[in-house]
This record gives sequence, C-alpha cells and structure tokens, in this order.
Amino acid sequence: MLTRPLLHRRGLLSLMGGTVLATGAMGAGRAWAGPAVAQAGDEMLTVAFDSSMNSRLISRLGGRTAALTDFAPSETVTLADDRIIDRFAFVDQDRQAVNDVHGAGVRHTVRGVSPEGLEKTVALTFYDRYPGFGLMKVSWRATRGEPLAIKSWRVGGHTLKSSGAGFWSWSGSTHEDRRDWVQPVGEDFDQANFMGMNASDYGSGTPVADVWRPDAGLAVGHVELTPKLIALPIVATPAGASVALEEARPVTLNPGETLTSLDTFVTTHRRDYYATLDAYRRVMADRGLAAPKAPDGSYEAIWCAWGYDRDFTVAEIEGTYAKVRDLGFKWAVLDDGWQTNEGDWALDPRKFHTEADMIAFARNIRAAGLKPKLWLAPLAVDPGSDLLHDHTDMLLLDENGAVQDVTWWNAFTLCPAYEPTRDYTRKLVHKIIGEWGFQGLKLDGQHMNGVAPCYNPAHNHARPEESVEKLQDFWKMVYDTAREADPEAVVEFCPCGTAYAFHNLPYTNQVPASDPLSSWQVRLKGKSLKALMGRDAAYAGDHVELSDGGNDFASSVGIGAVISTKFTWPHEGRGKDANFLLTPEREALWRKWADIYNARMLPKGQYLGELYDIGFDRPEAHAVAKGGRLYYAFYAPEWDGPVELRGLGEGAWRLTDYFNGVDLGSASAEAPRIPARFEKFLLIEATPMQGDPA
Repeated sequence: MLTRPLLHRRGLLSLMGGTVLATGAMGAGRAWAGPAVAQAGDEMLTVAFDSSMNSRLISRLGGRTAALTDFAPSETVTLADDRIIDRFAFVDQDRQAVNDVHGAGVRHTVRGVSPEGLEKTVALTFYDRYPGFGLMKVSWRATRGEPLAIKSWRVGGHTLKSSGAGFWSWSGSTHEDRRDWVQPVGEDFDQANFMGMNASDYGSGTPVADVWRPDAGLAVGHVELTPKLIALPIVATPAGASVALEEARPVTLNPGETLTSLDTFVTTHRRDYYATLDAYRRVMADRGLAAPKAPDGSYEAIWCAWGYDRDFTVAEIEGTYAKVRDLGFKWAVLDDGWQTNEGDWALDPRKFHTEADMIAFARNIRAAGLKPKLWLAPLAVDPGSDLLHDHTDMLLLDENGAVQDVTWWNAFTLCPAYEPTRDYTRKLVHKIIGEWGFQGLKLDGQHMNGVAPCYNPAHNHARPEESVEKLQDFWKMVYDTAREADPEAVVEFCPCGTAYAFHNLPYTNQVPASDPLSSWQVRLKGKSLKALMGRDAAYAGDHVELSDGGNDFASSVGIGAVISTKFTWPHEGRGKDANFLLTPEREALWRKWADIYNARMLPKGQYLGELYDIGFDRPEAHAVAKGGRLYYAFYAPEWDGPVELRGLGEGAWRLTDYFNGVDLGSASAEAPRIPARFEKFLLIEATPMQGDPA
C-alpha cells in the first residue's frame, strides 16, 4: 500500500537539485536557463515548456504577471530499477479549439522524446468558463528498444516559489489523528496525502492539494468520476512549497504501447484554496457529479439525544422534547444505542420491545412538533452478530484474507460493491424511513468515507479496486432509497473526523463538521464543504458541545452553518466527561443563538468564500450574502484594530453587531474598514442604507 509520496522529501530535492542550485547561483527565475519553446494557457495561467519539456507556471492574477515556479521536471516516470525519466527533447506543439461538457476552450498538445525512447505527450485544455484552471492528460509511449518496466508516474509536479511570507496548505486526505485540513507549511512539512486507506478505517478524501502564499497559490488534483489510489504530496523545500499527483501503477511498455495518466488539473488562484475547490466542484458537476439541492429540513436546527449516550432511556429522551421545541430546535435525533449491535440492527429490547414501539417513538417526536432522525452505521458488522455468522461472504477482505477493522465499534467492514450487502442495506433503510416513520438518517462512522480494495473470492470482482470505486454507488443507493420512501428525507453523512470523499457528496443533503476537534475545524470544514457542495450547502457545525468552550455557536452561525446541540435536561447526561446539562445560564445563551439562527437562516444564503484568506488574513473572516444583506464574521482570541468589510456593493451600508444589538455605524466599498474591538468573535449585519430590504 502506498502511504508516502513516491518522491519523498529527499527524493524530491534530488530531482530538483538543478533548480535549487541554479536558483542560488543565478537568482530566482533563471533555473534551467533554457528559454521557453512552447506554452499553453489563458489570461490567468500560462504553462511554459523549455527544450527538455521542463515546465514553469506563470500567473496573471490581479493584473500582475509573475513566475510562480521555476522550470523543473513536472511529468515524469519512475522505472522498476528506480531510475527517473524526466528529460524529453521537445518535438512539436499543436493547438485546437474544443467544445465539450465544459464549454468552449483550447487544447494545447506538447510532445517530446526521451533518450530512453519514451515519447511524452502533454495535453492541456483551458476553458473559457474556468480561467486559470487547466485540465491535463499525459501519455508516455514506448517508441523503440527493450520493454520499459515502469513503477510509477508523476504529473503536476510544481514548486511554488517563496515570497518570504510563508505558505499555507489545504489537503484533501484522511488521517487517523483527524488533523486540520488547512495547515501552515513549515520548513519540514512533508505530507503524503495518499487517497487510499491510511488506517484500517480512515481513508479516501477529496483528490486535491493546494498551497498558497499571500499573493498567489497553485493546486493539483484529478477529475476522474471515481476515487483513485493516488498520492498528492505537499512538501516544503528550500525553493518553496511543492505539490504533485503520483500513482504507483506497475506496467511494462513494449514498443508502441502507451501509459496514460488520470484526468488531472493544475490551477492558480488568489487568496486561499476556496477558488480551487469551487472550480473543481463546477468541473465535476459538468461531468455528472454534483451535490443535490437540500430540502428545507436540512437547514433546521438540530437537537441530538447523544448527550444521554448509549445507555439512554426512552423516558428521559421524550422528557426533553418540550425544552427542545421551546428553544427553537426542530430535529430530534436518536443516536447510537437503539440497536442490539452493528450489523443485525435489531431493536434493543431494554428500550424497544417491538417494532410497534419504534414506530410509536417516531410518532411521538412528530407529535411534540419535532422531526425524527435515526442514527445508523452502514457497512459495519459486529463480531457475534447473526449477520456475520450467517453472511461472512459480505465481508471486505484484503489480499491476505484479513478483515478491515472499524475501530470505534470493534466491528468489521462489509464490501459495498457486493450485491447482497447492498440488498440488505436497502431493505433496512426502507424500513427506517418507509415503515418506522423517521424523516431523516444520520449516517455515521469514519469507515464510510473510504474502503480498501476487496479480495474476497465470493464477490467475483473484476478488479479488487471495485470496492473503492463503487463505494459512491452504495451511498447513492442509500440516498435514493431514503428519498423514494420520503421525498423530503434528510440524509446526513457524518464520516467521523475524515476529510470528506468528494465522490460521496452527491448522495447526501446534509454534512456536519463530523466530530470537530476545535472551533477552527468547524470553520475551515465549513468553508471547504461550501466550496465542494455549493455556497448554500446544508453544512452543520455538529454538536456545539464539541466546540471551543462547549458553547461556540458563533463559529456555526457566522459562517452560515446549521446549529446543533446534544444538551440534556433536566438531568446531566452520560458518557466520558459528560457536561451537557442545560443549566439556566446555558438555556439563556442557547435560546439567544437559536433565535438569531432561525431569524436569519444564513445557511440558505450564499457563502462568499473568495473574499477572505483563512490562512493569512487577520482576524480570520467569513462572509455570507442573503436577502440583499451581507453578513460578516470575524474570529480571534482578542482583537483591537480595523476589520475590512470586503464585497460591499454601491452606496453606504448600515452596520449592526447582530449578536449584541449594537449600531456600528456605516461603511462603503470606498471606505470598507471600521475600527473593532472584540473577544472571540464579531458578527456584523450590513444593510444597504438606500432601498433597505424588508
């Protein structure tokens, strides 16, 4: 299993040795001193090639032309004996107009040949609708001599040059330590970003890697319609911050045979990663993968019974409904603990004696003026369950015949590409929505994000990777089944602590922060998922009790996220470090935030992620447009200084601190800065002073 870059830090420095030495000897911009002999691009980005088909990226951001990278080998192959073929004598270039699912554009084809007899062809297409976003496919054809045994290939290998101000990064890979998706790139930064399994139940993600400095950034990724087992390493080097896309795919090329890369992209952008993910989302939508339009229920405030833990009683949950409704929350979620085990999904007789009891439970939630949602962890099966005893054939097995563990529940993973697994799950989902009467599903578990290749002989897979690539089809089946039973069903997808796999997102209409480790994660995940699913995506901040201080509703409300809580009342909850009781002080605060949330409903607005840089801007800032108004959120432990209200339209705008109800004066596009002093957060509502919306 590939778990590190094919070219780790030392190997990358070796490959780049000429660049680093030349830069130091001759000055930035003169490495690989040969002039450009071919180029491809548009008004925002040019990819220039020298006579050895090394490439460099030149941006035209904000009217300024700048070389983002030096000439260096960007598309290479590594042979079985670890030799790297990275020099290809330029042969020719072709240019032709195209018009396809992405609209009108121009395809540039650049060709060269290596001394080893390997012909490289780089096809770069730039579309009018996606300035600065080049789609790329590379092929290597053996033209003569002995067969070439190739171990791996690498494309989009570029190093963003240092400006002296440092770098930030966004990585779409999943890690067991549930690290931040957004991280500064220190001098020893080296993250492989393998898109397969990085632990038994942590893997997959969104196949994009992005690095940026204050004035410019670059990113690479792939636009295939299914997940691929590739790496997207981000590595700090003396020259800057490096990105690439790599795949370990052993193949022997006989003369005349060709190795072709995945459909990939390279792009440049201003400010942080938001522009990259937004363009990636729109390109993938052109290709048929897009998040669904969320129903109104996806935006309604959530109360979850998880504060009572697995050992809940029905009476204590039902005793909380009146308080939930009174505070302004709309959903009541029954979490883990209603079942005997993961796999059988039989009712725990200590809580529900018969299915009639479960039907009555859902009915009682509706009678209380709330909506019922039920927790479920598909694809997990417990040792000792009847399902595992009777259907070991459903298990996902690795090449050694071993199971894939789901660590949280001490369970095993079922194969999503095996039809009996699909049939069993389909019937279960239909029962929950169509028979028991729940109006939503909370799908939960880090194992849902990605799975390993399956070698179970009972499944007759054409390729072991079918399990990886067909996981999204499994979630489509779950989503479609729920929506067929109830067209307004909310299907929440919570792959605990993982970097969401983009290919699963078309089959959910609500995504939470998924066990955030901090308020910072609530906000950065919100920015990411608004980019990947749409500006009005139904993103939820997850239980507020998981935020900084256990009460940071501001991090959800300010960025346009659905609010959520797991408070208990009138008694304390259970579980490790339980501190969920709705005290009188909390009740007043929870009520205030719910009133603010319900009055403005900012998740239905348009998140303006391109206005601020989450890495370099201070204080951290976010903006949402809704109903003719603009809503700004600023975050810092303490702040005393100016804040800038970007994106204001014509004329003057009246400003209100809408949490404290304080008039902050006015601002305009010509004078967007105002003095501010706050602790933790400042939320501003900007209203046009002429033609105020009703």
